[in-house]
Amino acid sequence: MFETISIKKDDRGVARLTLARTDKHNAMNAQMIAELTQAAVQLGNDEAVRVVILEAEGKSFCAGGDLGWMKDQMDASPEQRAAGARELATMLGALNTLPKPLIGRVQGQAFGGGIGMMAVCDIAIGVTPCKFGLTETRLGLIPATISPYVIKRMGEAKARRVMMSAKMFESDEAMSLGLLAKVVTAQDLDDAVEAEVLPYLSVAPRAVEKTKRLIRGQGGEISVAQIDASIAALVEAWDDPEAQAGISAFFAKEKAPWVR
Repeated sequence: MFETISIKKDDRGVARLTLARTDKHNAMNAQMIAELTQAAVQLGNDEAVRVVILEAEGKSFCAGGDLGWMKDQMDASPEQRAAGARELATMLGALNTLPKPLIGRVQGQAFGGGIGMMAVCDIAIGVTPCKFGLTETRLGLIPATISPYVIKRMGEAKARRVMMSAKMFESDEAMSLGLLAKVVTAQDLDDAVEAEVLPYLSVAPRAVEKTKRLIRGQGGEISVAQIDASIAALVEAWDDPEAQAGISAFFAKEKAPWVR
């Protein structure tokens, strides 16, 4: 049914939603985004599912946007770029509002959109050592579409620490930023995730769903206006000659004009 992801369920009602583009470091392309959106709807409607674990195959959790997708964006019209950004926003929104607990099993590095995937989890457990980064500004782009979810998770002050500079950071800083709730060794990761799963198997599923919805509402829902603004900001960034220069330099394996 799916080509870029997989879903497996056990008899307890625990579903594993797995990113499965190992050869691409689980970078997201249009197909993966569409399949994740479909999977979120499917899992959300499945009454037998009590908990969802978001995980990935291979060494990387998610490397962000696929390079082929980025090349397509270089030649796309503003309308096409906006449509692609809205598809990503829709997928993140579907995971963020999933009416089940969503636990991130972050077994490897994550960049750009991969940070967005971590931010929509109710809790994410990561390993050490590991690297993370919001690297868009290195290319002259901005982390726009993921920003409502990342800033909601981090808060403005912490977002300012890492979203503008594209600095790389380790697992411990990812935890201090709020992206990870816990950091463990690779050997202890599965036990740590299972420890988060178990409490949900002894509580009422509909009460969990209602509580999750209550929390989102009390904390301030991400609005349509915020999502629209993030899409418009991304389209504007792509139209800037700076982005064209940065992306061209990236594919040519050269330094961008601003690198000192």
